[in-house]
Amino acid sequence: MIRVLVVDDSALMRQLLTEILAAAPDIEVVGSAQDPYVARDRIKELNPDVLTLDVEMPRMDGLTFLRNLMRLRPMPVVMVSSLTERGAEVTLHALELGAVDFVRKPDGPIAAGMREYADELIEKIRTAATIKVKPLRTAAPSAATPEAQEPSPARAISSFRTTDRVLAIGASTGGTEAIKEVLMRLPPDTPGVVIAQHIPAGFSAAFAERMNRQTGLVVKEAADGDRIMLGHAYIAPGDYHLQLARDGARYVCRLDRGEPVNRHRPSVDVLFRSVAKAAGANAAAALLTGMGADGAQGLKELYDLGVHTIAQDEATSVVWGMPGEAVKRGGAVEVLPLPDIAAALLKGLAAKRKH
Repeated sequence: MIRVLVVDDSALMRQLLTEILAAAPDIEVVGSAQDPYVARDRIKELNPDVLTLDVEMPRMDGLTFLRNLMRLRPMPVVMVSSLTERGAEVTLHALELGAVDFVRKPDGPIAAGMREYADELIEKIRTAATIKVKPLRTAAPSAATPEAQEPSPARAISSFRTTDRVLAIGASTGGTEAIKEVLMRLPPDTPGVVIAQHIPAGFSAAFAERMNRQTGLVVKEAADGDRIMLGHAYIAPGDYHLQLARDGARYVCRLDRGEPVNRHRPSVDVLFRSVAKAAGANAAAALLTGMGADGAQGLKELYDLGVHTIAQDEATSVVWGMPGEAVKRGGAVEVLPLPDIAAALLKGLAAKRKH
């Protein structure tokens, strides 16, 4: 049984979350808490396997509690986030502090909306229970202040130059931090980067803005028709597939709301297949941490075209589902730890692999 402690200041949310999770045969809700101080005592008393945590809490905010928890008693935490600009920013900071995933509160009637999220919540709790969380070593920057200085002049050098080569990245659970790690290691004149991260609508714009502040690239939420520029990265909007397309001699972004693929929209497979069609061997691709198999077949199809393909290794992945499946299918030229992937992408792009 997976033992869960529910932490939320709303009595209704505590009741709903408890009812939803208790319906799963392999999950036991061992208790609940209305604020971090009560939660601290309940963790000591009940020793849960997984915590659900509201992002905004009374007496001690959720981020302060999470930071202390990850430093002193690291454990898998799934955030329960409000669909607001503030909620999205706090949630992304929580992932930076070590939370393994999040579910968003519905923006309509709470009871009906949360029951619609029941399967997603249960699946994420099950995944969280398998993750070995590492202690937080250093204090993360405050969510209230920009994490990086203003864009350096180097970022402006390539702002208006299109790219003839493309990097493609896909990720899911644990992917927001993994993508940041890769982008931070890419130089300002990197070929254009297209990214599919499994993320809900309303959170992708905040994620793109955060990456724009924290990395040396110009990062934006992709818009339909965006030209792929040198030194730029384009993140698929939540609830839209992102595809790479040709417009004459240039690459552009195409967005659509086609059916979910592998239960996801955006889907990594959709992105990777479009890269295979539009760019072929003028691309390199990496499949990062994530639950499930989305992107594994797309990476294999890129591999078969002679593209340099990389899967993140198990040791540095939060969940070795997607990259592990790509390795099983023979779709990865290299299996690498996260810190080595950026350099390997650039090297692979420069030296095209023979078919």
